[in-house]
Amino acid sequence: MSIGTGIVLFVIGAILTFAVNVEVEAVNLDLIGYILMGAGVVVFLIGLILMLRRRQSESVSRTEIDPATNQRVTRQRTSTTDDTTGL
Repeated sequence: MSIGTGIVLFVIGAILTFAVNVEVEAVNLDLIGYILMGAGVVVFLIGLILMLRRRQSESVSRTEIDPATNQRVTRQRTSTTDDTTGL
């Protein structure tokens, strides 16, 4: 959601900055456009960072002694956390 919001903010800011040539008293549309483009980039990057954090893989290793052979056995389990359900 935040990635799409960032793109929308950037596009609206670019339209205000480069496509609209209206002079409004007491409002600088170019400055508002640049601010929206900057906010769009920030929101987009935050969305990417949050998405990558959710998909990190977790590796757990566990060392036990096998009772049959009396030797150390190391087991490693890797699980990927993917929180796409929103729960």
